[in-house]
Amino acid sequence: MKWCVVVAAALLLALAAPRALACGPGRGAGRRRGPRKLTPLVFKQHVPNVPENTLTASGLTEGRIDRNDSRFKDLVPNYSPDIMFKDEEGTGADRLMTQRCKEKVNTLAISVMNQWPGVQLMVTEAWDEEGHHTANSLHYEGRAVDITTSDRDRSKYGMLARLAVEAGFDWVYYESRAHIHCSVKSESSQAAKYGGCFTGDTSVTTPSGERRSLSDLHVGEKILTLDAATKRLVFSEVILFLDYNPSDKREFFEIALETGRTLTVTPYHLVTLKDDRTVYVADLKTGDKLLVSDSDNKLVEDTIVRIDLVFRTGVFAPLTKTGTVVVNDVVMSCYATVDSQSLAHWAFMPLRLFWNINVGVHRLWSVFSKPVQSWQFNEIATAKPKVGVHWYARMLYATADYIIPSHLHK
Repeated sequence: MKWCVVVAAALLLALAAPRALACGPGRGAGRRRGPRKLTPLVFKQHVPNVPENTLTASGLTEGRIDRNDSRFKDLVPNYSPDIMFKDEEGTGADRLMTQRCKEKVNTLAISVMNQWPGVQLMVTEAWDEEGHHTANSLHYEGRAVDITTSDRDRSKYGMLARLAVEAGFDWVYYESRAHIHCSVKSESSQAAKYGGCFTGDTSVTTPSGERRSLSDLHVGEKILTLDAATKRLVFSEVILFLDYNPSDKREFFEIALETGRTLTVTPYHLVTLKDDRTVYVADLKTGDKLLVSDSDNKLVEDTIVRIDLVFRTGVFAPLTKTGTVVVNDVVMSCYATVDSQSLAHWAFMPLRLFWNINVGVHRLWSVFSKPVQSWQFNEIATAKPKVGVHWYARMLYATADYIIPSHLHK
């Protein structure tokens, strides 16, 4: 499989380079820009300008964590010497936070010392096990911190909040005159960036007309898809699952259509509209029209009437040979993260080639070995997917993060 990695990486570089070069001066091109002027936040301002528990901020709550919870082991202590911890409880709780939160706090601590020599970042509250916050507070999950400077100089708090934004916190709020509130997305929502997924109860259509849920679907089975070249609905094999995890928890968009159809899908999954324009699910809005399959397997349009943010368990992302899939009668891409159906489809070409070669070899073998035929071919046609993000998909998305400008992928 090493040749697949080389081919795909080279393909991504070749396709992405012209677009990257067109985005203006970067490292090695043009004049070096001077330092960007930072503007302090004002009292009661938050960045981004949306509620904390929305998708574009820190996301939905996942439930309170106590010391007996299995998720407690995911909280990590922060012993950075660059940070002061108030630790009023004397239990070390203010040092406990998720790994993502810890990384942002440590980054911010360096920025504080650079901004004000001799001053340190102070964490006054992190994980809360005593119920001092509102019911849906991210403090209960170790995903939020309240911070000040060690000198408690309130004139610095506006700039402290700005430094927190620059450090990468997903939501920063100049909450009170006494502290700044910062929070991060959950680890599961970060995992979602590696692919676009559907819930396990999402259904697909087989050649017999039977409806199958994705949780029961196997590699090698044919399901209804859209052939991009002919613009017709065809049945195509599932060659693998880009993501398969029945127990993983993710944020989804639940899309309700005018005819009563519903679809639950991760926000950065791609969807192709009638005019061949590819957009993220997160960019859809009420009134947009999606392509759907009618009772005769013909393409028609259906209008979005409602979009809700929900939290579900189980993620499934089948990859077909056509690169598309019809789920709950809605035509969707198999891809996510990179904002281009054609680029993503080209990038996964080595997997399609490998699938074709593999099937061809098994069929050729069946000519010479009839007794072995059924066992070998059935093995490839009904393989149970492995849990997790497929290694090839993870490699491609990591490559995209490195070589493709941030505005072209999520």
